[in-house]
Amino acid sequence: MGDKQVDEGTAGEQAVEPVDETTIVVGHDGSKNANEALRVALKLGHELHSPVTVVRAWSIATAPRPASWKFGYVCSFDELAEAVHNDLVAKSQPVVDMFPDVKLTYREYNANPAKTLIQASKGARLLVVGARGLGGFKEMVLGSVSDQCVRYARCPVLVTKRTSVATSDSPP
Repeated sequence: MGDKQVDEGTAGEQAVEPVDETTIVVGHDGSKNANEALRVALKLGHELHSPVTVVRAWSIATAPRPASWKFGYVCSFDELAEAVHNDLVAKSQPVVDMFPDVKLTYREYNANPAKTLIQASKGARLLVVGARGLGGFKEMVLGSVSDQCVRYARCPVLVTKRTSVATSDSPP
């Protein structure tokens, strides 16, 4: 396996391999805020000539239904993982298409979101995450992925807020 470190994770979670030091990591949960974070990461990747790795952490509860799903059918792990990948690519495609020159990779992990992003970004150039803005009591009780990333990531972290929906006429 060479000199790359791989975090073995905890029981039931996939091991997360860190990216290299030139890569920008961006978290993507399928939301509009995540697409704003992706847009910012790709813009920085374009300007800095850095590759971008899009990371999605998922669980059985958050995975989209696979195309093969029928009522009463229990999907395999591989079917769920494929559905997560396909959903990630489809939801990020409009933003990705705006930056055709940026080298892009996707990674999906069946694991805790904050922990996954922190582990994947060890040694990265930058970690970009979106802020959902739950605020107040909900955020205090539920915790915040972006807050945990800011506190514990070993690389610089940029937290984005969704400003407005970009159109094909607006600059990246």
